[in-house]
Amino acid sequence: MAKIALIGATGTIGSRILDEALRRDHAVTAVVRDTAKLDRTDPRLTATAGDVLAAGQLPGLLAGHDVVISAVGGGDGPGHQATIAPAAKALVEALRTLTPAPRLLFVGGAGSLRTADGSRVWDAPGLPEWVLQIMHAHGDALDYLRGVTDVDWTVLSPAATIEPGERTGHYRTGVDDLVVDADGKSWISAEDYAVALLDEVERPANQGRRFTVAR
Repeated sequence: MAKIALIGATGTIGSRILDEALRRDHAVTAVVRDTAKLDRTDPRLTATAGDVLAAGQLPGLLAGHDVVISAVGGGDGPGHQATIAPAAKALVEALRTLTPAPRLLFVGGAGSLRTADGSRVWDAPGLPEWVLQIMHAHGDALDYLRGVTDVDWTVLSPAATIEPGERTGHYRTGVDDLVVDADGKSWISAEDYAVALLDEVERPANQGRRFTVAR
């Protein structure tokens, strides 16, 4: 059983990560701005009020955990892009103050993944401006983390499309290239994304790098 601090536990992806962590009997501290929004009772779950950008709070909130999972800006709509890269920086700075420092797993974006023609997902025509902003914010966070060598971090980028669906427990992984099926489709359910992330928590295989997942 791992002690997990989960930031963004009430979002579309974060709530699935919470479900999967509890399903596996991990102890989870959900760090949320409003604990009233986390309407569930479970002896393995502790809800704690906190803000990922309130740097002075973070060391105290994260101390004593084995893993910190950030699901900040996981694609829940416009406005989240302003939090993504600053959250990565705030978390790294907080973890640098802790001994031992928890491992950091960061919910990334698909925008910077390479496609078959060598372009990036974010180069596709017709993407709404707010989607592009979120994609590039995730890219900025990844670029920042790639320069961090004194904190144990991993970024998990989803498929081009991630949405609520079925938990099958099946997925395929890649590193910096978009994972697609035989028809060129790149998709994963938020539930199977959470499975992949918790598999990484339990069996680390991508420390210090980004990897990606799709069905």
